Amino acid sequence: MAAAHQPLAELLRPRTLSEVIGQQHVLGEGMALRLAFESGQPHSCILWGPPGVGKTTIARLMADAFDAQFITISAVLGGVKEIREAVEQAQVARDGLEQRRTIVFVDEVHRFNKSQQDAFLPHVESGLFTFIGATTENPSFEVNSALLSRSVVYVLQPLGADDLKQIVARTREKNALPAIDSVAVDELVAYADGDARRLLNTLETLGVAARQEHLEQVTLPWLQKVMGERMRRFDGGGDQFYDTISALHKSVRGSDPDAALYWLVRMLDGGADPRYLARRLVRMAAEDIGLADPRALRLALDCAEVYERLGSPEGELALAECVVYLSVAPKSNAVYKAYNEVRAFIRQDGTRPVPMHLRNAPTKLMKQLDYGKGYRYAHDEQDGFAAGENYFPEGMQAPSFYRPVERGLEIKIAEKLRQLAQRNRNPGA
Repeated sequence: MAAAHQPLAELLRPRTLSEVIGQQHVLGEGMALRLAFESGQPHSCILWGPPGVGKTTIARLMADAFDAQFITISAVLGGVKEIREAVEQAQVARDGLEQRRTIVFVDEVHRFNKSQQDAFLPHVESGLFTFIGATTENPSFEVNSALLSRSVVYVLQPLGADDLKQIVARTREKNALPAIDSVAVDELVAYADGDARRLLNTLETLGVAARQEHLEQVTLPWLQKVMGERMRRFDGGGDQFYDTISALHKSVRGSDPDAALYWLVRMLDGGADPRYLARRLVRMAAEDIGLADPRALRLALDCAEVYERLGSPEGELALAECVVYLSVAPKSNAVYKAYNEVRAFIRQDGTRPVPMHLRNAPTKLMKQLDYGKGYRYAHDEQDGFAAGENYFPEGMQAPSFYRPVERGLEIKIAEKLRQLAQRNRNPGA
């Protein structure tokens, strides 16, 4: 068995590039990051990827490859003080007898604010140290453009099933875990969900429990007993979260109820707030279905109310019902497009006065000033429609913002608008 004082993650930490599991799209022969290692010249970079994919390991290996001093700063715990200390250490290393390079590794760099990120710039530009940032968030949004422009971004991927099985095998080679059957390995791999750190922590826990029980083989029933309820990793506010809600929205828009249900349950299974999902379904009903089926919006609101009354898990069925309905409903973004077009028009247009006949005239003075004069009360006209009346500001050509699609109820709406337009062209007909 492994030494009790040495964590499994440290015991299995790669010491060379060849020992790194996964990330072959950047570390394989001839790939970008491998070439950077082999160049002999370190460069500032940002390692972007989900938890447990090797960001810290790669940074440490880069420092080893270039025989550089390695300084770690946690953006969660550190601040300007830690940055200043890193600068001082880098100056000492550069000006000392060995004249060593320095790599400053900033974990969770997206948690530093703009001024803290800016503090690295002059030292990166002067070459005092090489900057390596690690982030689980999209650097386009979370890293200052000045720092981003001076760094190469490497995108790291979740580890695949075969990669995670290699980690299990290496754990066995180190005698940190007894024999384990293949079904239990598959369960572990699914539980880790691409996160090597999660897998290693779980294996370490299992190793301790197995030693205590003098277990000779890890089986699936024993594994499930030790692990408890199986939970998938889910990033409650980061890229994975927004990527998944995007997939749900696009599946609904694409009229695929099976895919939409899949993404909905993925989010619920991962711990997403059902109330947030209910709000997003209301938005989908308004944006992508609109007047093609006005019942969709009401159903989405009812779904949100049902969840509030029932809570989890009973109320989640209402979310599923809504997702299926929205998926199979006729689609129209005509109102959404019209609203955006009007917003754009208003932003660039001047403030046109309200025509006199459309103004309100609650006082005698306003009536004397001809407020409301000439207004035609539509209910008093034939079919409740004042044919030929103009409701736009004077001098403004009537636009056509709302263009209904030929789907669902909007087929009838389009026909009605064509009839009204014909009557407006021939008011006396």
